[in-house]
Amino acid sequence: MSLKRNLIIVRHGQSEWNEKNLFTGWKNPGLTSLGYDEARKAGQLIKDTNIDFDSMFTSDLKRAQLTGDLILGEINQEGIPIIKNQALNERDYGSLSGLNKDDAREKWGEEQVHIWRRSYDIPPPDGESLKNTAERVLPYFNEKIMPRVIDGQNILIAAHGNSLRALIMQLDEISEKEIVKLEIPTGAPIHYLFNEDGSISLKANLYE
Repeated sequence: MSLKRNLIIVRHGQSEWNEKNLFTGWKNPGLTSLGYDEARKAGQLIKDTNIDFDSMFTSDLKRAQLTGDLILGEINQEGIPIIKNQALNERDYGSLSGLNKDDAREKWGEEQVHIWRRSYDIPPPDGESLKNTAERVLPYFNEKIMPRVIDGQNILIAAHGNSLRALIMQLDEISEKEIVKLEIPTGAPIHYLFNEDGSISLKANLYE
């Protein structure tokens, strides 16, 4: 009997701007060579689950799309439908986008930059807080993705640190205070298996 009601989420592999310690947000750099390796390794870990996916959801940004494509190549499932949507984009860092994080600390002060990065509901100038990010990620997930899972489909999501942080906050029932402390490694798949009523019967970090 084939496995069903599986959801695997994975943050993109290391991007060129991750490597340079830049705020990325909605900017669109590609992957580093390490990022390619991380995506392929994620695919190998996912392959071991023997899940046949019905579709893959990803963001409107190429680092997540490329990670998803590399994973599908590793698991020999390149032919499944791929749905791209801006709702799954990384948090928009606004005026911080493209800046080196150390330079931003020099400009605005370490405490202020820490607040922008790690508070739940205080956005940087012209950007989004994690709360803002959750306000677009969660309705999209609840309306477009979760019904498919409950219907018995297996779904892969390739997205970003903060869009996945918002999703995990809901799935794992983590508080607003605690979710900002959660670190999601690049290229690290997380597996959820759901019951028919939408409750979670299993969660596993495949990379551990």
